[in-house]
Amino acid sequence: MNFEIIDLVIGTGKMCERGALITAHYTGYLADGTVFDSSHHRGQAFETVIGTGRVIKGWDLGVLGSEIGAKLLAKWGISVELPACEPMRVGGKRRLIVPAFLGYGERAVGKIPPNSDLVFEIELIDVKTRD
Repeated sequence: MNFEIIDLVIGTGKMCERGALITAHYTGYLADGTVFDSSHHRGQAFETVIGTGRVIKGWDLGVLGSEIGAKLLAKWGISVELPACEPMRVGGKRRLIVPAFLGYGERAVGKIPPNSDLVFEIELIDVKTRD
């Protein structure tokens, strides 16, 4: 499976950058369409610092886009073809198709079996930077 980034809605707000605190709503699916996690179902948006390894690699790459993503891949020592895309902007929605090696790999996590390819739909709500 190839890593894919599909813009569903192009955001017009603040652009993501590495090290930013982002707030997002997301739903995570297994390849068969089963939902394994959703911030919507919890009724609370998800916050994380992006680009610093706090989420799976596919999230860092998919949210930050191809230019920053290429630098992250080099740092991680991973060779993968990245789809050309800008970092997400507030108001944007993006679907990420994440092969297992950019997800949880051989680990089973919660409802996610080992070696699972994953699909995420992410809606970026806020980006906080140190400026």
